[in-house]
Amino acid sequence: MFLKAALLSFVLATAVRGQLVGTYQTETHPKLPWQKCTKGGSCATQSAASVVLDANWRWVHNKDGYTNCYTGNTWNATICPNNKSCAANCALDGADYTATYGITASGNALTMKFITNNANGKNIGSRVYLMASDTKYQMFKLLNQEFTFDVDVSKLPCGLNGALYFSAMDEDGGLSRFSTNKAGAKYGTGYCDSQCPRDIKFINGEANAEGWQPQSNDANAGNGNYGTCCNEMDIWEANSISTAYTPHPCDGTQQSRCSGTACGGKDNRYGSICDPDGCDYNSFRLGDKTFYGPGMTVDTKQKFTVVTQFITDSGTASGTLKEIRRLYVQGGKVIQNSKVNVPGMSSSYDSITEQFCDDTKTTFGDRDSHSAHGGLAGISKSMNVGMVLVLSIWDDHTANMLWLDSNYPVASDPAKPGIARGTCPTSSGVPADVESSAADSQVIYSNIKFGDIGSTYTA
Repeated sequence: MFLKAALLSFVLATAVRGQLVGTYQTETHPKLPWQKCTKGGSCATQSAASVVLDANWRWVHNKDGYTNCYTGNTWNATICPNNKSCAANCALDGADYTATYGITASGNALTMKFITNNANGKNIGSRVYLMASDTKYQMFKLLNQEFTFDVDVSKLPCGLNGALYFSAMDEDGGLSRFSTNKAGAKYGTGYCDSQCPRDIKFINGEANAEGWQPQSNDANAGNGNYGTCCNEMDIWEANSISTAYTPHPCDGTQQSRCSGTACGGKDNRYGSICDPDGCDYNSFRLGDKTFYGPGMTVDTKQKFTVVTQFITDSGTASGTLKEIRRLYVQGGKVIQNSKVNVPGMSSSYDSITEQFCDDTKTTFGDRDSHSAHGGLAGISKSMNVGMVLVLSIWDDHTANMLWLDSNYPVASDPAKPGIARGTCPTSSGVPADVESSAADSQVIYSNIKFGDIGSTYTA
């Protein structure tokens, strides 16, 4: 995800992620069944599936009591004098998904509220992962397969992002690789993405307290010396105005920890092992300004189905990714993806291929970090190993989500190809504003299906 290092603040003073396990709140994962489909139209329901809250949102306290390890955007220096001691001293507790975080599962649908007022204050946004069992994430091998889900973004205005994506996290959340991580996937540990975020409180079984700098515009977040990197496939980044799907390749296939400027970020954006920009397909940015939005071809006032297909060069799961295709279903009709309408680019483009990515970077004048990290063949390696499904809702303390739904960079001429990404004003998306004016926002994900190409949807 673009600029995800600024992901979601949580206003409860206790929000942080740890490695030991507390006993104050029992951890019960909300059930979220999905379907595995095969050619011929047969789909088997995975009824044991559930979701787990990311550990960064959880209450973490000292292991022998209930003193916060982290308050506001600073660490408790007594409990956490250094990274190793902090991991040994802090316990991560269970979550009350609905009352505290505004996360509700019903049937095959998951509702994620943006703001939830609760007994401890209020929660802003959230991130969850799909589980295969109580202690392991569901691993998806995407090559020569398609992934489908229904989504309702009608209550997501400018500045918000209901994001569904795949991340190359460890299946057990790092439990087996890092002996000091005692919580694991059951408590949502092990997050990573292509931005190599440094706001993650615990990485590789250790705290990220050393060198921690509170963020000046976020009372609940900061950045440590370390970041956590991995391949990322953004299936869906969207609100009711704009949407994009984007592969972000990294060097290697497994989550890895970075340090300082080697994590990239604002001072060295292209200095990490990952592609922070990705190769995005945003219909508005690519010239079709009437395809996606309220009352448009894909009408965001109503629920619709999103289908993403991962085509390999051999037409088998052992091949290498060569194309990522997108289509929609709404009102009983299949809607093919929009075509590119940008001077200098082929009007036949309607999917992500290496040629599309090359031409987009050239036409828009963007740095080509995508091919520098292996392009589609690079992320293909992680897809072959397996990736974790992430579902989230968030606002953006770094760029106000303008990279998704407005003109960005804001100082550039919106008539220049690639600058206009949506109709939201450049003044929109300020977290303090949306957290007040759009407090009732939410996203609903439902009817998740995965399987052979052509098997997960009907018209």
